[in-house]
Amino acid sequence: MIDRSQLEDAIAAATGDAAVIVAMASRSGGSINDAYIMDLADGRRYFCKTHARAEQFPGMFVTEYRALELLGATATIRVPAPVVADMDFIVMEAFDEHRPAPDWQEQIGRQLAGLHQATRCDRFGLDFDNFIGTTPQPNTPLEDWVRFWRERRLEPQIELFAAGGNRGDPLIALAGKLSERLDEILADPVEPAVLLHGDLWSGNAAADEHGTPIIYDPASYYGRREAEIGMMRMFGGFDARCYAAYAEVWPLADEHERRIAVYRLYHELNHLNLFGRGYYDSCIATIRGIL
Repeated sequence: MIDRSQLEDAIAAATGDAAVIVAMASRSGGSINDAYIMDLADGRRYFCKTHARAEQFPGMFVTEYRALELLGATATIRVPAPVVADMDFIVMEAFDEHRPAPDWQEQIGRQLAGLHQATRCDRFGLDFDNFIGTTPQPNTPLEDWVRFWRERRLEPQIELFAAGGNRGDPLIALAGKLSERLDEILADPVEPAVLLHGDLWSGNAAADEHGTPIIYDPASYYGRREAEIGMMRMFGGFDARCYAAYAEVWPLADEHERRIAVYRLYHELNHLNLFGRGYYDSCIATIRGIL
């Protein structure tokens, strides 16, 4: 467990108020991190994430802090307010998860469309790299979206797979065929870069005390909005009401399903690299379905 005095000092420095932790209870931190709910003597309550080998992922918590700041500044969809982060941990606003409102799916669809509409820019990427899980995610900006997706997303994942002793694997040749056709598949429609959560699946979204959406654990960057939906489609949890509500605000262009599959593939490859060959067949099937 992380040292309490280190946390107290960091919170005090960030907020300007003395911090005394009186209770610290373990909570689910997903498949990667350790997490805690912290109660302070003055009634404040915070959520903390840390990692036993944080030094192996330098900047992971600091970049999450910065992504939460970016998302929160849009005032379009709720994220936990970040308090402080360093190399070892991130501290943020704690919230209690509640039953979703009956129209939670519609709300999150409209709010995501609002986020995307409010954050248009002319370059893809971000001014800092971050992580997708514990995998480094390069974000050096480019004006060419297809090149960005090829060089910053698909190729690093394929190289990571190859470096794991798989250089002769059929998946690599198949991915190469897809890479050669990306200009054909992703060039249109021409849309702006928008701020993405970047890792939005059902496990990174919940209902707050009002039953309304709150999203967290971002891996943000500026990209085409269909890339957001690629991850949302991977594990389900967002139903037809969500996508219909999104389309009411900003309809997707024709033939979006094929492009969304390309974006989902990035996350399937990342899961293959993080968690093993249980994701291998889905990667193969996705590429074949696209081609």
